[in-house]
Amino acid sequence: VKYHYFICDVFTEQRFGGNQLAVLPDAQKLSDWQMQQIAREFNFSETAFVLPAEAGHTRKVRIFTPTTEIPFA
Repeated sequence: VKYHYFICDVFTEQRFGGNQLAVLPDAQKLSDWQMQQIAREFNFSETAFVLPAEAGHTRKVRIFTPTTEIPFA
């Protein structure tokens, strides 16, 4: 199975600076376990998984470090 993702630099105004963040823009078919494994594979400080919106919102985002899920800041 192939999943699309992109990598962006956050907390910076300079290219190739700041922290790397992996973003999977369509994570609705991924299990919690798969999200954790993908975050571990990227091994960035954080990996973001974008899910369909819940009532009253435009999107839901879950954030994982290589070892655990953390609250969206």
